[in-house]
Amino acid sequence: MSPVDIEDSARCVEAQIVYVAPGSFINRRFVAPGVEHNTGRYEAHTVTVRDGRPIASHFALDTHGFVLTPHRSAVVNFFDKEEVDAVYPAEVAEAVKALTGASRVAALGWMARTSGDLSKFERPAAGYTHRGGVQPPAGEAHVDTAPDRADRMARATYERIFPGGKGYSRYLFSSFWRAFSEPPQDMPLAVCDARSVRPDEGTTNTMFIVDKLPDEATMLGEMPNEDTVPGAAIFHYSPAHRWWYFSNMTRDEALLVKFHDSDRSRALRTPHTAFRDPSFDGARPRCSVEFRTIAYFE
Repeated sequence: MSPVDIEDSARCVEAQIVYVAPGSFINRRFVAPGVEHNTGRYEAHTVTVRDGRPIASHFALDTHGFVLTPHRSAVVNFFDKEEVDAVYPAEVAEAVKALTGASRVAALGWMARTSGDLSKFERPAAGYTHRGGVQPPAGEAHVDTAPDRADRMARATYERIFPGGKGYSRYLFSSFWRAFSEPPQDMPLAVCDARSVRPDEGTTNTMFIVDKLPDEATMLGEMPNEDTVPGAAIFHYSPAHRWWYFSNMTRDEALLVKFHDSDRSRALRTPHTAFRDPSFDGARPRCSVEFRTIAYFE
């Protein structure tokens, strides 16, 4: 069976994917403990999401922009910040190095997310850093790194974490994503085949980390540091986008999702988003953990 036939044989789910709407000009994301807010206008589109579970070995990071891998973690409780900080960074760095063949892997931090009750989790009163906490799922098609910020961030991260390093010829931003709630999950992660996304697609969505969401006028007002804050890429709807997910993910596997690859001969990036899966009865709230890294090839 050819690769095209293999993909066309997949089980399909009709679902809603949220995209930024045409004409949305002020695109910013404000994140505070337990809540995230986009200033842009968004709209839902009904799309086909294919289930890659039966053909998981077919997908490759350099071709599709994502890959599913078996991975057992020694972490018992992913909601325990101290435990995750102590155990998970080294585990993820080794896994990413093995999956990519990189020389070094810089750990950028992690975030747990749940579609369940967020009120039971402790929230900092001040000094929120947007890492190592619990947030709701991100519900729009996005990539966590915008191309106009990728080179700068990769260079600064390398100099900070690997001072005196001999330099690198290639870098790769990615997220090591794991669901740790029992399947089926109500809001799994959908990933978009990198081959179906044009290099010129995407609009920068700048991110502002705050202790409390400001009022709407402030969020839409002038931001003097907008060129230097982190920024994601958000996407307009395209019928060419080809969406996948892996149903019934367990805590003993992980999905490596590409954000940006400096080697343009390979898959560049993979838009992704949470979506509500209507195909399973008795779905449970999704709990997941994502760990962002930059892999360097020296």
